[in-house]
Amino acid sequence: MRDPYVDNQIPLPYQETPAQSNAPTQPVTAPQPVVPGPMQTSPANPRRSGGLRTGAIIAMTVLLAVVFGVGLFAGWQFGRTGNTSAGALQSGTGGVATVPPVTDNNVQAVREAVIAKVRPAVVQVNVATSNGSGIGSGVIIDKRGYIVTNNHVVNGAQSINVALYDGTKLSAQLVGTDSADDLAVLKITPPSKGLTVATLGDSSKLQVGQEVLAIGNPLGITQTVTNGIISALGRNVSEGQGGATIPNAIQTDAPINPGNSGGALVDMQGNLVGIPTLAAIDPEFNTPANGVGFAIPSNRVAFIVPQIIQSGSVTHTGRAVLGVSVTSVDANLAAQDNLSVDHGALIASVVPNGPAASVGLQTGDVIVQVDNKAVNDVQSLGDALVNKNPGDTVAVKVYRGNQQLTVNVKLGELQAGS
Repeated sequence: MRDPYVDNQIPLPYQETPAQSNAPTQPVTAPQPVVPGPMQTSPANPRRSGGLRTGAIIAMTVLLAVVFGVGLFAGWQFGRTGNTSAGALQSGTGGVATVPPVTDNNVQAVREAVIAKVRPAVVQVNVATSNGSGIGSGVIIDKRGYIVTNNHVVNGAQSINVALYDGTKLSAQLVGTDSADDLAVLKITPPSKGLTVATLGDSSKLQVGQEVLAIGNPLGITQTVTNGIISALGRNVSEGQGGATIPNAIQTDAPINPGNSGGALVDMQGNLVGIPTLAAIDPEFNTPANGVGFAIPSNRVAFIVPQIIQSGSVTHTGRAVLGVSVTSVDANLAAQDNLSVDHGALIASVVPNGPAASVGLQTGDVIVQVDNKAVNDVQSLGDALVNKNPGDTVAVKVYRGNQQLTVNVKLGELQAGS
């Protein structure tokens, strides 16, 4: 198994939405599989093509419904709960606009009010690296000057400054990062007039079909708003080998382009419900696919960001782990390893003293069911575990040779930094 991802998967390419050039009229280059990072704007950068660094659109690999943490098959905590950690954040004015309830004949007025409320809380993130400079987006989520953005926007930054909605430019310090979730927290000194702070929403209450807005700096065009709907929920998206895995990602057809990374996905009440991070790449033409973007849910932001503010790092991951490394079983693998089933998730290794080991699961066992959900491959194992919490007990059915066994496993928590 390729750690932390799984073998024998059919990859679909995705692009990360990194920082972008200030020259929106330049053509976007073809996707290149490069390390996530900010869009370079330095003219001396040799990797620029057509005015944009090859990192402007990154070919990503998605393993739908696969959630891993360094060889440990992992579920996800707080994907279905409220903002249990949001109390650690200090709210601000929340914008000067009041958002009226949506009725049959005031949708446009509500949309305008939402934009007026949220847009002042969205900033442009300017990054200087050893390879040049770049631009991304961020959202003010604490009146003390804390801003959430994507880790890939600030990765490798030597200096960072942000431009507020009114054009004020302020130096920013990197408080801490969480590469596993592709999140980062910046800190600025609030101006004397204070800051507009975005209101965190409860992403667990989102419904497919509800309208959302994306606010950020796509293609370097500042303070741009696009709209769409929630296309799907619970998508589990990998940014590719060495990148983050985003479980329970929000899929939206609101246009998300390079430069939107770290910006705001908001509902029609003006609540921040997600951080736009990825956009899909059409595998046939290797070009951006229209209307397929992904955002980190706000409940994950509410869980991770206060930890970074408090200690500069993540101390509790909230990821439930089974404590095994697995690979998908198909007919070829079944014949090769003389397995009694041609489907399921083959345990390649068991973590010593982990949850699976404690109940006697072994290398060579094939997982075929978790609770009442069938497991046909690694993807469906991810589906079965994705909303489980550390401490939950699940019934795991396996084949050991021709013998069927069912064991109850109490899931553990993935350690920070794993």
